[in-house]
Amino acid sequence: MPSHESISSAENVLTLLVALRENGRLRVADAAELLAVTPPTAHRLLSILKRHRFAEQDRKRAYLPGPRLTQFRWGAEPPHDLGVLGHPYLADLSRRSGCTTFLVTLEGNGCRFIDGVESSRAHRVRSRVGHLLPAHTTSGGKVLLAQLPDSELVALYPDRHVRMRDGSTRELVALRRELGVVRRQGYALCLETNEQCVNAVGVPVTTRPGMVIAAVVLACPSAGSSRRHLVDLVPDVRATASAIAENFA
Repeated sequence: MPSHESISSAENVLTLLVALRENGRLRVADAAELLAVTPPTAHRLLSILKRHRFAEQDRKRAYLPGPRLTQFRWGAEPPHDLGVLGHPYLADLSRRSGCTTFLVTLEGNGCRFIDGVESSRAHRVRSRVGHLLPAHTTSGGKVLLAQLPDSELVALYPDRHVRMRDGSTRELVALRRELGVVRRQGYALCLETNEQCVNAVGVPVTTRPGMVIAAVVLACPSAGSSRRHLVDLVPDVRATASAIAENFA
């Protein structure tokens, strides 16, 4: 029979995996507080996750979801043929815009990149297909969060705060205000919010009123994509999202 100590360690590891997935970033002090253990114990558990590539560290030594964690599917699966159906439309949008394009879905408070087409340009945003990132830090994720009833949004962030990729936190009320703007304008922008030197715009894929199944994201190197440039591309991104929705229905 496994010992009480080994069961406790296993539960702690699972708790850290869920925390990494939901928060997107975890410091040793955060992990120690979450598990009610000493910082050295938290560091040891996080180091194990890093060694097995379930976690990785940023420049400030905080822990982020690693490649093996982002490969897992959490929560409800997107329609199995959505990525296949959307791929040619993403390819056409990428060719016309010169930017990398993605199709993303919401998984809890995370944004899953289910398909994508890289730009053919030498200086381009690389593919993130398969990755799961905090939804509130991505343009596609914010578009999807903006469609949720307020009660569902609060349930995704029970401590009323959201963690940003740089380690800072925002109050949920500030995210609510931003999502209200996203809902009214019908698109969301991210200007180096999730990744340095990358700007992106996302729009919802709406199959019928009140039914948003995904978001189309267009991502460009920030050096050649100002806010104005991305807003000018919104009609093209919307046309792509509409084409995917019409063919999915």
